[in-house]
Amino acid sequence: MKLALVLALLAVFWQWQASADYTDRDDVKAYIEELVSEHGFDRDDVTAVLAQAERKQSILDAISRPAERAKRWDEYRKIFVTDTRTAQGVEFWQENADAIAEASERYGVSPEIIVAIIGVETRYGRNTGSFRVVDALATLGFDYPKRSTFFRKELTQFLLLAREEQKDPLSLKGSYAGAMGYGQFIPSSFRAYAVDFDGDGIRDIWDNKRDAIGSVANYFDEHGWRGDAPVMLYATLARPDADELANQGLDLKHTLVSLEDAGVQIEGIPDGTPADTRAALFRLVLEDGEKYFVGLHDFYVITRYNRSHMYSLAVHQLSQVIKEAREAALAATATAGNAPKQ
Repeated sequence: MKLALVLALLAVFWQWQASADYTDRDDVKAYIEELVSEHGFDRDDVTAVLAQAERKQSILDAISRPAERAKRWDEYRKIFVTDTRTAQGVEFWQENADAIAEASERYGVSPEIIVAIIGVETRYGRNTGSFRVVDALATLGFDYPKRSTFFRKELTQFLLLAREEQKDPLSLKGSYAGAMGYGQFIPSSFRAYAVDFDGDGIRDIWDNKRDAIGSVANYFDEHGWRGDAPVMLYATLARPDADELANQGLDLKHTLVSLEDAGVQIEGIPDGTPADTRAALFRLVLEDGEKYFVGLHDFYVITRYNRSHMYSLAVHQLSQVIKEAREAALAATATAGNAPKQ
């Protein structure tokens, strides 16, 4: 068979797959019955929604190549910690200073972390995702066996969210994984942590910056943000075998003293820090070698937003450069304001 004919047949096949009605499938029919019996959905209503969900091959392709699995740290960092994203972060902070200050005070979360999360997730609302959430979650829930259970649960959470918030489930857009709004909340996170921060009776993380800012701050508060100690500390290895302790997962399985006893030299531990402070050792791969650092409590909290040590480090580093740039801008403004008039 000629290559051109093969490609044409494949194109027809994928077009059929995308347009096929999910509700013709037995697994989807069983899922609909589950929604009806466990959550009181109207069968005709939920069937009508899922009948319009479309399988997207681009979603399956995207979820199979997350950046942190394919890139070195120096490559990954260049995506998120940039001059442009820093400048946009300072601008976002300035434009939303009152909401950020209020959220920081109410929830006890560092303001630069709130800004950095929104910056990493969506470039401060510039890129909140172009996929219909129902398409993303149906595609992954029914055609991505590796994590189908998780995404079917998120699809349920999404349909509950739409019902509770009186949203049209076919109108909401987000990422290829079904994350939504400025802070890219998945549906279960929205239902658990989104807040009506401006008091208008609506939780709107799509178009309302105050709600989005408050929701990110509440998420970190609920996950135990402290803000009273370093997020992470750089380290070197005094003994090669200490490398075995690196990248053992995100949980804080060690303590500062146990890491040091194992041959990890930790830089800049603040005076008075308890020796039994929980910690985890991480190895970063760079073009010219390897680098190590120790994550502490708030580093772990950032990983609750995205289960990746490189993500958490990128958020932390972006937060610091934004904070420094904002302080410099404020200082320059104050100096200019005090300058003698010409």
